[in-house]
Amino acid sequence: MTHTANTHDQFGLRIAAQLNSASLALPHDITERLRAARTRAVAARLKPQTRLQTSTAVVHQNGAALLNFGGDEGLNLWSRLASFLPLIALVAGLALIQNIMDDDRANELAEVDSALLVDDLPPAAYADPGFLQFLKNPIALDPQE
Repeated sequence: MTHTANTHDQFGLRIAAQLNSASLALPHDITERLRAARTRAVAARLKPQTRLQTSTAVVHQNGAALLNFGGDEGLNLWSRLASFLPLIALVAGLALIQNIMDDDRANELAEVDSALLVDDLPPAAYADPGFLQFLKNPIALDPQE
């Protein structure tokens, strides 16, 4: 691991040297902004990272109040099962929509079939391309003539 860390350090030093040599050609205001940004970055890196955790409950023990931070975050069996309820509702809704669409399609096909069986025209007339042109003609469908 020391060899890898040493290699990374050398690589970082080479990059820093390249950046420093290239920064000599920059205007003064840009170099000052870069210097300030480096200072802030180093200060932020050196600051210890603190993580705040809120207490879930106050426990009274031997006359003293203690804060309980609760390691399980309240995810018991019922909470985990309840988290799947939206997924179950979504799947049930999609299944219901599919069922309704299938029923509507079956009803449409049944209406077409019953219209074909009750109509005076033979079913072969609907397959004739000339008959389709006849149906598109608005004069042929006008009942007032």
